[in-house]
Amino acid sequence: MGATAHLDFIAAAYVAAVIIVGALIAWVTLDYRAQQRTLAALEDQGVTRRSASTRADRAIDRAKQAAEEQA
Repeated sequence: MGATAHLDFIAAAYVAAVIIVGALIAWVTLDYRAQQRTLAALEDQGVTRRSASTRADRAIDRAKQAAEEQA
């Protein structure tokens, strides 16, 4: 009984592992794209993320808006 006796099982295990890992990669990629689309849609509606800018960035933006309103 040599190594070839279990070759079918070993090959099937590798094929199953490759299919499962490929499916997980595809799932994560598709979910990432869906989340990006959702975030873009929310940002288009005016919803902002707290992590998108720092306080300094927001202060600069407010100063720019105030300057534009005065001009």
